[in-house]
Amino acid sequence: MRPEHTPLQPGARVALICPSSPAPPGLVRGAVAQLLEWGFEPVMGPNATARHPRAAYLAGTDKQRAADLQWAWCDPDIDGVFCMRGGYGATRILDLLDVDALRAARRKPIFGSSDVTAVAEFWRERLDRGFWLAPMIATAELLDDEIAKAGLTAALFEPAAGRTYTSSIASSIVQGQATGPLIGGNLSVLAMTIGARGRPTLDNSGAIALLEDVTEDTYRIDGFFTTLLRSGWFDGVAAIALGSWLDCGPLDEIRALAEEHLSPLGVPIVWELGFGHGPGAHSIPLGATATLYADDAPRLQLSGD
Repeated sequence: MRPEHTPLQPGARVALICPSSPAPPGLVRGAVAQLLEWGFEPVMGPNATARHPRAAYLAGTDKQRAADLQWAWCDPDIDGVFCMRGGYGATRILDLLDVDALRAARRKPIFGSSDVTAVAEFWRERLDRGFWLAPMIATAELLDDEIAKAGLTAALFEPAAGRTYTSSIASSIVQGQATGPLIGGNLSVLAMTIGARGRPTLDNSGAIALLEDVTEDTYRIDGFFTTLLRSGWFDGVAAIALGSWLDCGPLDEIRALAEEHLSPLGVPIVWELGFGHGPGAHSIPLGATATLYADDAPRLQLSGD
């Protein structure tokens, strides 16, 4: 496993930042209390509770949010980084980051999902670093969900190697088996990052793509799949695991759309593997090597290395 997937130790100093939208104060307090209960020392980013002067949907200015992410990753006294919530705005800060300083910094676990997929993709492409695709620490989806919380607890304190992920409603769209590094996250944000950089700068050949979304109509998901397909993002992927589609179009429509767009790729595809915005969401280490089994008992198993 990559160093950024190794367990944290009690007493670790962990940063709390908001790269996208602001986190409600009550949920921030809940996040701090949870981290203290786990035995960590939470450290708020200097701009973690800032607000953008114009846009209420942004947690501070782009420079403030970029500065907090840069600080959290580069400060040698910070052992792990928690992005408190998603929303919107992470793509706006990517061009403000000092890539050389980020590359030179000590590797550490960083946790987030949803809009923070933009940061995860940047970490993969520009830094060659892993990222925990995990429920956000300052959200009810984590704090009020004991199953999701147990999954994040395991990610924090237990070795990831050999872990298996599945769900009670997982099924196979295209059967098969494939092994490769895990990439992906939120579908709409991945499509947004394509627009920020043109064609992919990183070869996705041999990777297992994880995809999910929330509150998107069927036609918009259609557009996101089309964008990634036309950009070449799917070229050479070894397999695809689909997660939850909470409050999106009807699930039968989303599944039929996924079959229409993705089945022609001829790779194993699993439906609803239990990660994303849905209840009991898994915490999965992007960048780790895993095997996707698309059979009568669909599952994703991390390598034992």
